[in-house]
Amino acid sequence: MPPTGCPYALDDRHLRDPHAGFAGLRAGGAVHLAVAPDGAPVHLVTGYHEVRAAAADPRLALDRRHARTAGGAGDSLPPELDGHLLNRDGADHARLRRLVAEALGPRRILALGDRIRLTADRLLDPLAGRGGADLVADLAMPLAMTVICDLLGVPAARRTDFRAWTDTLLSPDPGAPGRSREAMRAMHAFLAGLVAEKGDAPGDDLLSDLIAAHRERAALGGSELVAMAFLLLFAGYHNSAGLISGTLYALLTHPAQLAAARSGRLDPDRLTDEVLRWNPPAMLAVRRFTTGPVALAGTTVPPGERVWLSWAAANRDPDVFSRPELFDPDRDGPGHLAFGRGPHFCVGAALARLENRIAVAAVLRRFPRLELAEPAGSPPWMRSLRSRALTRLPVRF
Repeated sequence: MPPTGCPYALDDRHLRDPHAGFAGLRAGGAVHLAVAPDGAPVHLVTGYHEVRAAAADPRLALDRRHARTAGGAGDSLPPELDGHLLNRDGADHARLRRLVAEALGPRRILALGDRIRLTADRLLDPLAGRGGADLVADLAMPLAMTVICDLLGVPAARRTDFRAWTDTLLSPDPGAPGRSREAMRAMHAFLAGLVAEKGDAPGDDLLSDLIAAHRERAALGGSELVAMAFLLLFAGYHNSAGLISGTLYALLTHPAQLAAARSGRLDPDRLTDEVLRWNPPAMLAVRRFTTGPVALAGTTVPPGERVWLSWAAANRDPDVFSRPELFDPDRDGPGHLAFGRGPHFCVGAALARLENRIAVAAVLRRFPRLELAEPAGSPPWMRSLRSRALTRLPVRF
């Protein structure tokens, strides 16, 4: 906890143990003034009920035109990548979300199941004779990348580049800010080219469906197509990879739950939900801006201020979850908030669940003697304010 009246620094100390930082903040209330790594002030909401209510509050807008000041707090994407549904509100947001929901409907998700299983098996096959592996580099990341790139029709030859750009943006080097700008420019050029290629030669993929909707119904603009491709690739890749590796880590550090999962006594959906509560891949929601004075847990936030909702903090609120620091897939109680709430509930939630269920089942089936190859005390988490993802997960078979 910072001294009374002092902003909480979301700095390297916080990144080393964000759950401890959030716990200290919650003990002093549900809303706090904080300072982002770039020095910008933000209002950080940590209580479950407050986060849940704020996530569906129309007075907290996603469109950054409501911001009192330009840029700051990691909010500034170039205009060419800014026009996706997580930067829109009201009817504009509903229009974009409806298009993605149609293209990513239950039929397409169901059809992906066999492809995900084949990809998981293809990635695991060469590991069997090695005696060990890194389940981040050898499974979680390539599986998530393959699934989202197949879904959008990204050529296989360009996927390594996209993964490198995404990692740079999620975990920027403070000493080399130019790298993030270079990654953003490269990503935009690549996606703009991909949209043009799909326009000339459409395929059986989600991006081609969105382009068709654009042409047939004028349902979205050309720049919106590029921004939507950016959002789907960026969020679909890293959050899914983080969920897969996070689930495997949770099981490997909890032998009773691992045994229950192997025997079929642990429901896969309950397992996924508890991982999302206990260690969500997305620690923070997308920033919001107050459109007028907004009262949050007794704190009045002026117009144009940035508000960050912490899914990770809310999901461990001891006023809502009994012994929230414990990993317990059999717990009862309210649902986690890791996929958001209200009109901005994650449109890719069903796909993330499917990937996780298939990947974890494949690993447990193939490797009955699976165990951690390194002590569990200090797992290597990505240095990122927003993402809770392992950088590696060494195991033995």
